[in-house]
Amino acid sequence: MRFSRSSAAAVIAAGVPLAMAQTFTDCNPTEKTCPADTGLNSATFSADFTKGSSANSSFTAAAYSTINYGSQGAEFSIAKEGQAPTVQTDFYFLFGRVDVKLRAAPGTGIVSSIVLESDDLDEIDWEFVGGDTSHVQTNFFGKGNTTAYDRVQYIGVSSPQDTFHTYSLDWNADRIQWIVDGNVVRTLAATDPLTVGGKNYPQTPMRLKLGNWCGGCSTSPPGTVEWAGGKTTFDNAPYIMYVADVEITNQNPATSYVYGDMSGTWQSIKINKDGSSGSGSGSSSSASGSASAPSSASSSSVSVAPLINTAVVASTTNSVSTTVSTSGTATAPPTLTTSASHSKTSSASATGATNTGAASVNTALTGASLISILLGAFML
Repeated sequence: MRFSRSSAAAVIAAGVPLAMAQTFTDCNPTEKTCPADTGLNSATFSADFTKGSSANSSFTAAAYSTINYGSQGAEFSIAKEGQAPTVQTDFYFLFGRVDVKLRAAPGTGIVSSIVLESDDLDEIDWEFVGGDTSHVQTNFFGKGNTTAYDRVQYIGVSSPQDTFHTYSLDWNADRIQWIVDGNVVRTLAATDPLTVGGKNYPQTPMRLKLGNWCGGCSTSPPGTVEWAGGKTTFDNAPYIMYVADVEITNQNPATSYVYGDMSGTWQSIKINKDGSSGSGSGSSSSASGSASAPSSASSSSVSVAPLINTAVVASTTNSVSTTVSTSGTATAPPTLTTSASHSKTSSASATGATNTGAASVNTALTGASLISILLGAFML
């Protein structure tokens, strides 16, 4: 589920364990004026976690998280119920590419995740269920819209819990590509019917969130437990997700990003390059309209000019290495019949916003979506 900071704190105080959902917003700029987002003020960013905690300087860990570091990188370890180690970048970026070299956590009911999320609840996800040793899941959401549960696709991947793979998201105003080890396995066009005419296409400044959580723990709803593969025991704990390194390419470097109005469109986003915070969402001076290239603008606050890749490549036309099985050739995961599995409220999204239903690989799945148990609000 998606929660504001205040509602997240209330749920935790009520006794719900820190178990699920990296997805939340402190302030939704499509509803009210919000502070500017701190930007990544460079075209590239990298973090090599195999070098230790110093690589973590641009990430903030959730208050309850302990991240260790070893020869394989950052260790997101779960040894008992209530643990859900999670980090997020201190900055946002607008269009570009993220590469995460990751080895998913094993364990029935354990879920590893890579999430891009914006303040207005645009979201792009990779999600890994510990008991599924041959598939990973891809998903997206726009503006927190959970009225349809047909966006998830299962992608065949060789031994994600035993082998490091590089999982990438290449994202611009025209399309999103999910990539495994350099091979495109799914492409979503902004005009795809799943985006509802582009309205639910993710298009606002994002942070990267990495986390490991327990969907099969005793406090999880039955549908979540089933989706996560069953009840978690800790006989073989700890269950560790490893992240070796992260690389980000930012198409629109900035000191900050400002929502020029409440539309939540990329055209409305103002790019500040001189350190100024600009005006928040709801400002009377909207940045929407024709965009100009940031490099040619005389003002320090300019509209976005994304580098649009006009070649939308269908995932089924891409070659895939021997370590990656494209979704067109992999075996579909078993069909889940519970109507409760992954259910969401209209105002909430789960970690990775993963859904389930009658499953066929590389086919949009229908069914109920993930019920979030709060992973805990960042920066409580």
